[in-house]
Amino acid sequence: MNSISKLEKNSTYLKVIWNDGEESKFNYLWLRDNCPTAHDKDSRHRMFNILKVSKDINPKNYSVKEDGKLEIEWSEGDHTSYYDPNWLRENCYTIKNKQKYVSPYKLWDSSLQKNLKSIQIDHDEIINSDEGLVKWLELLHYTGIAIVKNAPIEKNSALKVLNRISHTRETFFNTPFEVINIPKPNNSAYTAHALRNHMDLPWFENPPGYQFLHCLINSARGGDSSAVDAFAVADYLRNNEKDTFDILVNTPLKFRDKDYTQEAIRSVYGTAISLTKDGDYNDIRYSIATLDALDCHPDIMDSVYKAHHRFGNLLHDSKFQINFRLEPGDIFSFNNRRLLHGRTEFDPNSGHRHLQGYYMDRDEIVGRLRYLKNN
Repeated sequence: MNSISKLEKNSTYLKVIWNDGEESKFNYLWLRDNCPTAHDKDSRHRMFNILKVSKDINPKNYSVKEDGKLEIEWSEGDHTSYYDPNWLRENCYTIKNKQKYVSPYKLWDSSLQKNLKSIQIDHDEIINSDEGLVKWLELLHYTGIAIVKNAPIEKNSALKVLNRISHTRETFFNTPFEVINIPKPNNSAYTAHALRNHMDLPWFENPPGYQFLHCLINSARGGDSSAVDAFAVADYLRNNEKDTFDILVNTPLKFRDKDYTQEAIRSVYGTAISLTKDGDYNDIRYSIATLDALDCHPDIMDSVYKAHHRFGNLLHDSKFQINFRLEPGDIFSFNNRRLLHGRTEFDPNSGHRHLQGYYMDRDEIVGRLRYLKNN
């Protein structure tokens, strides 16, 4: 139980000394903005307008009440705020910013090949229990990959298990999109060709966060799947080849949609590696197939291309890549902005290969997992 031992007023913040000796510095504007009365009780949206107070607002009087709450009578606005000490401690940015950041991600390399069962989960376990759903979501969020086993093999049948998470994201490829060999293809996925490890739709400003490939039929010779944890490859470069890593983090590459069926030109710049505010891995944006003609400054073009070349080769290196064959009823699920996926060439005359694909935004996976774990 958190309790306040002592309060000290400073020029811009109130110092709270806790019963365990920790100290917090709460900025006055922050405190006024986060008064419990600032939010509508139903919508929970902040209704208080911080812009209506002066930047010099401060506590006229302050004390700890008998129930342990912090009471502040403000210098303006004829308002008194009451703060629960547990809420203050939970949201204390002083303590949070002192803590060492620990990444939630479990990076992996080709050694995962020996333990593919660790990323597998049965379809009915997800359908029938929240525990199964949480297990799937944790694999997706922390490891970036999961293979759902024993799903139905009827068309569109993956929607039921996907909707256990949330709604899917629609694109112009439709939902689901059909991964089959077709005449005059508008995407290399719709051929029998090998596909290098890639992310889908890198030319979107915000590419889909997750992808789900549901195998209905896979009787053709070839067509085996590959996957690589691009966060792990980025981490290798960060620790061993920092110059290359820095180029990939700081130099935007140009991607373009080359789909001849579209009445739109989609083009975007994005770095191959992007980081979070904590310096953790946020996104990998990489696809050799849809990289546009780069237009970097001539003085850096050589170093950019060499970094791109090095990263791409590591993303296909046997020490990082895993290989497996999707069976009918498998749903290959993965973080599209972390894990790159590919496949070997297949012979369309030797049998049939049909996958159905779905996209979902990353917010849906992370948000659903948080909700289930909190409840």
